[in-house]
Amino acid sequence: MALWARVGETPGDEIRRGKPVLNILIVEDEPLLADTLKRLIELNPLFAVTAIADDLPSAMEAVEERKPDLALVDLQLANSTSGYSVAARLHDRGVACLFTTGRAPGFPLPDLALGCLRKPFQEEDLVRALTEAEDIIRGRHKLILRPKLPETLQLYADSPQPDAFDPAWLPAVRRRTSFRARLLRLVRRPSGFRSAARAG
Repeated sequence: MALWARVGETPGDEIRRGKPVLNILIVEDEPLLADTLKRLIELNPLFAVTAIADDLPSAMEAVEERKPDLALVDLQLANSTSGYSVAARLHDRGVACLFTTGRAPGFPLPDLALGCLRKPFQEEDLVRALTEAEDIIRGRHKLILRPKLPETLQLYADSPQPDAFDPAWLPAVRRRTSFRARLLRLVRRPSGFRSAARAG
């Protein structure tokens, strides 16, 4: 029995607060986890869940009903369905995928997915993963202030690189010690190699 729930559509689903909404399809065979994911995603008004599917046929039916921008795909699904086959079919239909699985693939699969979010993950990790995926999908350039991704998130696709960071606009920081004091410190302190040679 395929688990597929269509989320109620309202006229304002596509644009909220003047910003486009990222429509997300959840492909997960565990109903409790799928419902939890849906609730976590919909806490952010800029994300909307279009449907929940548990295997390949229900995922394709959900895409026919309402095409999502992104699909969160588990790699082990119901009815002996592989998440890889779902991702390949969704890719053919122009839907970007992000794997959500307990055991991440051993190597990147940029042809099938944007990346992989390993379970278990925190709400902040999910929000960061969806934000990064949205930036890749929409082709946004951004200034990277925190280049480090959460430990549970691995991106396969190269996200648009921002313009090179130019520190020229930053004011120069004065050193606390003078050049002469730093030079004297280097001369007075013997290196470990010289100390070991004298001792021997």
